[in-house]
Amino acid sequence: MASSKLQALWNHPVGPKTIHFWAPTFKWGISMANIADFSKPPENLPYPQQIAVACTGIVWSRYCTVITPKNWNLLSVNVAMAGTGLYQLSRKIRQDYFCEAEPAVAEQ
Repeated sequence: MASSKLQALWNHPVGPKTIHFWAPTFKWGISMANIADFSKPPENLPYPQQIAVACTGIVWSRYCTVITPKNWNLLSVNVAMAGTGLYQLSRKIRQDYFCEAEPAVAEQ
């Protein structure tokens, strides 16, 4: 039973023998790097990078729903990219536009 399932996975149009498997698998590295940046202070996050990550995730998530054969690995990595990019953008926007500046301590 397991052998037939592994054989089916191996021969699938988006299986490990194709680029359609490996490209999204390595793309997970971008999402993991963005998750690692959650610990960075928001002032160190660049807008262009996070906009690119978020837009890439949103656009390609839509594309993944209309291609044949369905590539669920590609869909999931793009949803993760959109989510992490939007979260990082929200952190940066909150820091830049909604945080009050800390009052300076008067020296005596």
